[in-house]
Amino acid sequence: MDASRDVQEASFRHQVFTEHPAMEENGASGDQVIREVVSIPQTPKGSATPNGTWSPHQSNHVSTAQSHAGTRPASALASPSMSRSPLLKTPKTPRTPRTPRTPWTPSLSPIGTPMRRVLTNMKAYLEDMGHITRLNPQDAWLPITESRNGNAYYSAFHNLNAGIGFQALILPVSFTFLGWTWGIISLFVAYIWQLYTLWLLIRLHESVPGKRYNRYVELAKAAFGEKRGAWLSTFPTLYLSAGIGTALIIVGGGAMKLFFQIVCGPTCQSNPLTTIEWYLVFTCLALVLSQLPNLNSIAWLSLVGAITAVTYTTLIWGLSVSRPRPMGISYDPVKSKSDAATTFAILNALGVITFAFRGHNLVLEIQATMPSSLKHPSYVPMWRGAKVAYILIALCLFPLAIGGYWAYGNLIPQGGILNALYGFHNQDISRGLLGLTVLLVVINCLSSFQIYSMPMFDIAEAGYINSTNKPCPQWLRSGFRILYVFFAFFVGVALPFVSSLAGLLGGVTLPVTFVYPCFMWLFLKKPEKYSASWYLNWGLGIFGSILSIAFSVGGIWSIVDTGLKLKFFKPS
Repeated sequence: MDASRDVQEASFRHQVFTEHPAMEENGASGDQVIREVVSIPQTPKGSATPNGTWSPHQSNHVSTAQSHAGTRPASALASPSMSRSPLLKTPKTPRTPRTPRTPWTPSLSPIGTPMRRVLTNMKAYLEDMGHITRLNPQDAWLPITESRNGNAYYSAFHNLNAGIGFQALILPVSFTFLGWTWGIISLFVAYIWQLYTLWLLIRLHESVPGKRYNRYVELAKAAFGEKRGAWLSTFPTLYLSAGIGTALIIVGGGAMKLFFQIVCGPTCQSNPLTTIEWYLVFTCLALVLSQLPNLNSIAWLSLVGAITAVTYTTLIWGLSVSRPRPMGISYDPVKSKSDAATTFAILNALGVITFAFRGHNLVLEIQATMPSSLKHPSYVPMWRGAKVAYILIALCLFPLAIGGYWAYGNLIPQGGILNALYGFHNQDISRGLLGLTVLLVVINCLSSFQIYSMPMFDIAEAGYINSTNKPCPQWLRSGFRILYVFFAFFVGVALPFVSSLAGLLGGVTLPVTFVYPCFMWLFLKKPEKYSASWYLNWGLGIFGSILSIAFSVGGIWSIVDTGLKLKFFKPS
C-alpha cells in the first residue's frame, strides 16, 4: 500500500507542476500541496430516494467543500473554485474541435443568412455611395463641385484646353537665348517634371481618408498649415486664374484685330475698330459664355478649345516649316552686352519655358467634378484622361518650339511665332489659311477664359454662401460674373503689357506647378526617410525653389535691360 501510495503521489506531483509551473516559482513545495489535497475528506456517497433521484448522504461529518458551498447548486460542488484548493480540477469530457469562425462565417440559425445578406448589401451600397468621404454640403452650391458626373473624357478635354494656350506661341523665343541643345533639353526636362507633379496632385486629391481636396488652396492648407498654406498658394493661384484671364483678353482681342486685317485685306476702306474696342468685343463674347453654371457644363466648350488648340498649333508650325526661311537667319544664341546680362537673359528664357506648362492650379478642381467611391476612386478616370491630354500637349508644344526656331531662328519677334508667321509669310500664304489660323486662336482664347475664370467665380460665390449659408441666387451669380469679366477687361486696358512678362510670371508661378506638389507629397504621404521618394521630392522641391527665385530675378533684369515701355491705358 505504501509503495502504491508513493507512486500516486509522484504522479500527482508531476501533474501539478506540469499544469501549474508557477507554483514552484511562488515557493510552494510538492509535499505541501499533496498534504493539502489528501487532508480533504471524501464527498459522502449519495443514496437513492423513493422517486428515483439521488440526494446527498445525510452524515454527521460534512465535508469542508460542502460547508463552503452553502446554498449553491449541487453542480457547482465539482467546480475547482468552490474547493479549498484552486488546483483541483475535475476531468472534462474532451470536446470535438470547432471550426474557427470569421466575422462573416455564415450562421446556422435561420436569421443568420438573411442578416448577412442585408449587411453585405448595405456595405456595398455605402461603398458605392462614397459614405466614407465626408462631403461639405455647401460644395453642392458652388460652381466647381456643383456637378460630380465628370469622367475621363471630361478630364482630357479640360486638361488639354488648360494646357495649351497663348504662352505656347512664345516658346521659340526662348530658344534664341538657349540654342538648340539646351533649349530642347530644358523643354524635355520641364515636361517630364510637370508630368510627375501632375501625378502627385491627382493622387493627393484623396490622400487623407474621408476627405477630398477640391481646390489647390485647400490642399496647400492641409499640407503646410492654415496660414502658411494660404500665404504660399493664394497669390500664385489667383494670378494663374485672374492674370491669365486678363492676358487672354489682351491676346484674344489682338487676334480679333489681326483677323479683321487679314480678311479685309490691304485695300480695305472700312474704318477698323481700335484695340480697346476689340478688347471690348472679346469681353462681351466671353461674358455670354461665362453664364454657364458650373465646371462640368463647360466640358463641351473645353472640347472646342482643345480641338482649336491642337489645330492652330499644328497649322502654325506646319506652315512655318513648309515655307522658305527668311534671309540672314542664324541659330547662334543671342549674346547680351555683358556676361551678367546674358545669364539673366538665359534665366528669363527658362522662365518662359516653365510658364508654358500651366494648368496645374486647375487639376484638383477638374478632379473634384468626378464621382468617387472606395471601389471607383476619382484618380483613375482623372489620370486616364490627363495622360491622353498631355501626350497631345507634347505633340503640339515640341514641334511648335523646335519647328518655329528652325523656321525663323533668332529673327523671331518677341511677340511669338504667330507674329512671325504673319510678318514673314503674309504674301506667300493664302489669306484663308492665315485667317483660319488666327480665328482658331480667338476661339481657343474664349474657351480657355472660361475654365481659368471658374475658380474666381467659385471664390466669389463661396464668400456669399459662407456668410448666408444658402445657395447663391441666379441673379447674384450672374452679377458676380459680370463684375469679374469687366474687371479683367479694365486690367487688360490699364496693363496691356501683362502678356509680355512671361519670364517673370513663369518664375513667380513656378512653385504651383513644380515645387509645391513635391512638398505636399512629403508632408501628407510622409514617405519613408531616406527612401527614393523622399530624396526625389526633397531634391525637386529645393531645386525648384532656387529656380523660382532665379527666374524671377532674370525676368526683372530682362524687363530693365530690354527697356519694356510700361504704357498704361495705351494698348498697341
